[in-house]
Amino acid sequence: MAVRDLRSSFYIHNKTMALRPVLMIPTFISCLWNGFPRMHSRFVCSHHPPETNMLRYREKFAQRMAMAGVKPHHRIAIAVSGGPDSIALCVLTGGWKTENFDDATKGSKPVEGLLAIVVDHGLRTDSAEEANLVCRRVLGMGIKCEVARCEWLDGRPKLGHLQEAARNKRYETLQRICFKQQIGILLIAHHADDQAELFILRLSRNSGVLGLAGMAFTSKNFSEFTDFSVEESKAHGILLVRPLLEFSKEDMYNICQGGNQQWVEDPTNRSPLYARNRIRMALSDLSSSVFKAELQAVVAECRKTRVHVEKLCHLMLNQTLTIMPHGYAEIDLVTLHSMEVKDIYLAKFVALVVQFISQKHRPIRGNGLKLLLNYLRTFPCKTRLTVAGCYLCPAPGSKGTKVLVCCSFDSSVPPVIKLCRTYSYSEQKCYATNELEQIERNIEANLDKILPDVSRVPFLGATSSVLIEAKRIGILSDSSHKAIVSLQKQESEKFIKSKAETISDSESQDNITYSGSKSICPGQVGFFMNRFLLDWKVCSAQGQCNCICCVTVDETVAEVRCMVDSDWIYIYDLSKKINPENIPTLETKQLSGESMDYAILSASRALASLKSIPIAARRSMPVVVTSKGDLLSIPSIGFSCCPHLLVSADFRPRIPLGGGHSSFA
Repeated sequence: MAVRDLRSSFYIHNKTMALRPVLMIPTFISCLWNGFPRMHSRFVCSHHPPETNMLRYREKFAQRMAMAGVKPHHRIAIAVSGGPDSIALCVLTGGWKTENFDDATKGSKPVEGLLAIVVDHGLRTDSAEEANLVCRRVLGMGIKCEVARCEWLDGRPKLGHLQEAARNKRYETLQRICFKQQIGILLIAHHADDQAELFILRLSRNSGVLGLAGMAFTSKNFSEFTDFSVEESKAHGILLVRPLLEFSKEDMYNICQGGNQQWVEDPTNRSPLYARNRIRMALSDLSSSVFKAELQAVVAECRKTRVHVEKLCHLMLNQTLTIMPHGYAEIDLVTLHSMEVKDIYLAKFVALVVQFISQKHRPIRGNGLKLLLNYLRTFPCKTRLTVAGCYLCPAPGSKGTKVLVCCSFDSSVPPVIKLCRTYSYSEQKCYATNELEQIERNIEANLDKILPDVSRVPFLGATSSVLIEAKRIGILSDSSHKAIVSLQKQESEKFIKSKAETISDSESQDNITYSGSKSICPGQVGFFMNRFLLDWKVCSAQGQCNCICCVTVDETVAEVRCMVDSDWIYIYDLSKKINPENIPTLETKQLSGESMDYAILSASRALASLKSIPIAARRSMPVVVTSKGDLLSIPSIGFSCCPHLLVSADFRPRIPLGGGHSSFA
């Protein structure tokens, strides 16, 4: 959904109702899944569909929640936009929670352990009022509701990056509210029609079978500004569940009507300016039950393929990958080649490894992925490769049987440390860590039960496109195949044209700025480039020490950067001063007395540790310096210029290996 200031009257009707005007109420909220200012919309309410339909919806919803390992006693949040999808999700969840569908939304008593969250992006002056309107509607259903307003500390995002920025801000806001309210599960109202739209959209962008699988039934979201526990090293996230993926858009309307609930419709959803809208309207024209069933069948087979690929990838990760505490990984090529995996598995495997080490949001695709596949297929490894924020090279002493994967920062991107809040073990209970881990185990168990034999997964060995293969094995009829290919062609042409216009437009705009800082003060904790958790403290020396970090303890602000060659040369030269006959080879004016002796001893120990770390891996390790550039600490190897300077750096990536992604066919 794009940003629009257009306002217009809008009349809405349902197939079971005559067209009738409804009092227009400004109901813009920051729509959860599209997230941008809308035209005015209206509330509408209708009669109950047959009771048998509501019973069917209830049973189907309960089955999906059971498959996700979620039970009624769990604390749950619902992301609400006010549209029919999220309102239908409120109706079903409230009834499932109370085990009394008829009374769940009458508002007599709030549903226990259920919170609806309305995200207001604050991108329009009247957005707060409109979000509050939706909040009151949800409260009237007997569901606790909270409006969360986004804060744009770095200013409103520019138009070219607005959609992505709003989406990131939305999930960051949702996770913050979930953490605050001691909730670890978030329900999202995506449904089958959304999956079909996404399939066509990604098809027009030349996505492979894994991308065409669409949205996962369950996944984990890790906030960009992660709080962390001082006792635990495990990354925390919230479990995202999409229980409506087997429901249609028509089901959403029926459920709202069955619950006697009003919803809002967004007129901009019919604007042909946006790809999803065009695809949605085109699919509605192809509304035959046969076409819909065949399209959903293709999506289901893609999801089944993804499940198999992910399953084997986890096995490959466990058997061939070693994660080192200094922020790099080692791949055992001997074991990897013995597994004789197809390209589709190897591509997913290496994409997960590279994304984990670099901590970049987007997985690698296209030519970069081809380079990686060719690199890992070569045995023994004899060359080096820099791609997707990573540097790959043969492991020293392995004779090409092992490959190092190290983070490689772009010199044009400034190093960033993002400050975060620590919490104690007692506070950590708000994430219900043990409970979420049990839910994830239940998901894996359910997955194993429904996982078909590899011979029944059609797209694993396909040498042609997904559409051609689907037609060949009889999933798609000729007419459905032609219709999908036509949609793909139309959207591909529009995408190529819009991409050129976007590039032309972006060239006239300022460069993208990166949030965060390179500075940290005593007592603060932060993530360095999303990879290392850095904690810096200064213990007062009470006049016993005259080193730079103690003399200026009250006003010290340290900076963090990546390690460079001169840093380990400094450590080497400093360690040599332990022998009196050595002539000093560096300036150490900031060190004297006790601090000099300590720094020399610390450098000697750090040098021993540094020798065990490959040179390629050293360049992504954090280094703490003064604002003038004087070296204070290299915490990853235990070096500190003063005994009163306490700095730690733990390799604790914000997003864990694999990202916690799970899906069902």
